Amino acid sequence: MIAVEHAPGGSSAMHRHNAHAFVYVLEGSLVMQLKGGQEVTLTPGQSFYEGPSDVHVVDRYASATRPAKFLVLLIKDKGAPALVPAQ
Repeated sequence: MIAVEHAPGGSSAMHRHNAHAFVYVLEGSLVMQLKGGQEVTLTPGQSFYEGPSDVHVVDRYASATRPAKFLVLLIKDKGAPALVPAQ
């Protein structure tokens, strides 16, 4: 499990986890989208799932003034990286 906090207006590059990834929003709001899926905005108490073959194409923080805090539970092979860049 990973606790993540991002500054207002931040984002992450396109990536994958090669794992089952469960995101749970604690504070702020996040905009997420998987390749081939629709963009969704998540607020505190909401969750998001990424499968082992999913590519995360949008991962940004919806507020320019408030940070976002969330938990990520990864079910992956022992020793495998938590995040892998994708194209």
